Amino acid sequence: MSYQLNGNTIEATDNGYLVNHEDWNEDVAGVIAQAEGVNLSDKAWEVINYLRDEYFNNNGNQPNERNMVKHFKSVWTDVAKVDAKTLYEHFPMGPAKQAGKIAGLPETKRKGGY
Repeated sequence: MSYQLNGNTIEATDNGYLVNHEDWNEDVAGVIAQAEGVNLSDKAWEVINYLRDEYFNNNGNQPNERNMVKHFKSVWTDVAKVDAKTLYEHFPMGPAKQAGKIAGLPETKRKGGY
């Protein structure tokens, strides 16, 4: 599988994850999100940036949904209730895996969010 951006081919695995995380930028994220049917709202970008920060600055950590909810409860003070459903509103196929794919991270092998 691959993605096309500005006449360039960006290689991806059969599941749509980037082969080389250095190929990632915000334009690439947009192409992946479009292929996934995801609208990149400001909150979605916050999730993507959080996952990238955790992965690259915390020894390859890829938070599961429970840890993501815990983090965003303290960050999204403008949202009445932050739970897994809130994250699924931005990434309907799973906030940890789908957002990780859009963030250009390797595929996580964990099975569920909890």
